[in-house]
Amino acid sequence: MPDPTFRSADFFARLTICAAVAALLPALANAQNKKNPASKFYVADVEGEAQIDTGTKVDDLNKQSVYNAEGTVIETKANSVNAMVFSNGTGIFFDQDTRVEMKRFDQEPFVPNRTDMDTEPSVSQTQVYLPRGTVGLCTSKLVAGSSMVYRTPLGSVNIRGGKVVIQNENGSTKISMLEGDSTVLAGSVDRGGHPLQNGQQAIITPGAGGGAPQVHVQNIPANEQSALEGKVTMACTAKKTVYFEVQTRSAGTSQSLGLATGPSGLASRFSSSEAGTPKTNATTTALQQVIVAVPVVPSNLPVQFDASQSTVGSPSGPP
Repeated sequence: MPDPTFRSADFFARLTICAAVAALLPALANAQNKKNPASKFYVADVEGEAQIDTGTKVDDLNKQSVYNAEGTVIETKANSVNAMVFSNGTGIFFDQDTRVEMKRFDQEPFVPNRTDMDTEPSVSQTQVYLPRGTVGLCTSKLVAGSSMVYRTPLGSVNIRGGKVVIQNENGSTKISMLEGDSTVLAGSVDRGGHPLQNGQQAIITPGAGGGAPQVHVQNIPANEQSALEGKVTMACTAKKTVYFEVQTRSAGTSQSLGLATGPSGLASRFSSSEAGTPKTNATTTALQQVIVAVPVVPSNLPVQFDASQSTVGSPSGPP
């Protein structure tokens, strides 16, 4: 005959476990409902014609607009350039006749420190394909765990921060490291890679007879230095025009990114207008983090002084 004392202890043990699991369920539900924000980019400047393919439609690229980054394709036409800033703090200059495919751009939630604009606000994973054209990059200091890889048909470069120009033209790939360091890989089977330091340039060319691509590392030629610096300068200038912050909102909200202005009429932030937010219990509402682009305006605006009647013609000013 079973011991009733044993059965009672077993029952209360099971009851305690069930109560503990039930207490954890709301926290687990909220943790699952709180998603990483969709990474964004802000268009700082457009000269000429450029377009963006978001996967659902193709639009003209417009200055001061914001888009989800991952999965987009950006193209500039002949005699056209643009510059944009990604939400990990990377400024990018697009030269004419350039196509960029954002294969991956994941970013963890962050609360950026507005006094430290040179450090990446959170861990991010970037994978970009450059089938043709030229881009100039000006990155923030990447935090531990981040990666940034740009690929071309001939190879790839793993960038660890700094200023770099990537050119995929005339059947070859040229990577110029103006500041920082990176590793260049030829093709898809290069395991060792070629380190690239300040002032160095890697040229990847097709292999002879259909063999593996070849990498040649050299110092950046003096006659190319000025043009390369101009491209990264435009990327760095774009980088200074905006910073990003995260806002937490209820999921299911209809959001439309637009440019808001402050009392002075100056652009103060890109915000989301909310409509039709469902009123639900706080413990069951799914939370969503949204990355918001905030254009940078001067901290000390010039003050316009108007002379008063009491000071006009008075050498000493008001009493």
